[in-house]
Amino acid sequence: MLKLLVTGGAGFIGSNFVRFVLERSQDCHVINLDKLTYAGNLENLAGLENDPRHEFIQGDICNESVMRESLQKGVDAVINFAAESHVDRSILHSSEFVQTNIVGTLNLLELCRKNRIRRFIQISTDEVYGSLGSSGAFTEQSTIAPNSPYAASKASADLLVRSYCHTHGFPGIITRCSNNYGPYQFPEKLIPLLISNALSGIPLPIYGDGLNVRDWIHVRDHCAAIETVLHHGKNGEVYNVGARQELPNLEVARRILRALNKDESLITYVEDRPGHDRRYAIDSSKMETQLNWRARISFDAGLQETIQWYRSNTAWIEHVRSGAYMTYYDRMYGRRSQTLSER
Repeated sequence: MLKLLVTGGAGFIGSNFVRFVLERSQDCHVINLDKLTYAGNLENLAGLENDPRHEFIQGDICNESVMRESLQKGVDAVINFAAESHVDRSILHSSEFVQTNIVGTLNLLELCRKNRIRRFIQISTDEVYGSLGSSGAFTEQSTIAPNSPYAASKASADLLVRSYCHTHGFPGIITRCSNNYGPYQFPEKLIPLLISNALSGIPLPIYGDGLNVRDWIHVRDHCAAIETVLHHGKNGEVYNVGARQELPNLEVARRILRALNKDESLITYVEDRPGHDRRYAIDSSKMETQLNWRARISFDAGLQETIQWYRSNTAWIEHVRSGAYMTYYDRMYGRRSQTLSER
């Protein structure tokens, strides 16, 4: 049985990946470790409490003893989703991003090296490349030029992974994905924020002129890409993961409003955030040609499905916004502060 350690597995992409691999294979065991900060939500894992293939640990990737104990449970591979990830928060509180995204990744790398872990996948972002002009797309050879503290911390982590691969022959792989959307995404992110606001009939805030462009990929397509890299990726490589579905933020808002039969008068332009990158686009040719992966879910189909999920899970949104989701741990798993080393 393949045993995976998934860090950050109660977050948006991490929890979707945990569900994805457990649904796809009966021959897989997931040790799911998450610090349970504001974006770590065990309601994202509802239904897995009694699955013997899923083991949850509340822990911090910066905590050496917790990570050492976790890795000594027969782990074959580590997928590192654990990260502070919201650009706006990184502008206000950069030190938290440095601690988790850089120091935490270094701690993981060193412990994985000492424990001879056979595969390590660092989940990164296209934001490490910086901003594009009106044409072209980032390739794996594009220069790293991060423009926010968040992107800089992720780029730093990528360079640490690269250095361990080169210096130690470490079995690390980096994936850099475009903007994800789908179920269980924290509502401060663009698409869930716009959907939940539109459902409530309150203004949809759009930064600047709304023409900042992103390549949107459904989280299940991203999960499929990670699974492909896990089984078929080459150590030491970087793989871009995108869907070739570029849209400006304003158009995303308009499509959400049309899908919900809401008026565009709900769109409200707000002051742009500092250093807001104008455009990201990912060239996924390497994934497509070398690993035979490509995004399958169209943006319109994925958006409709995502809207329906949020419509059907208004209690989840309310719990996240109120902080009530934090009591879920106490009900299902016991004291929130319990970690592996305290058992």
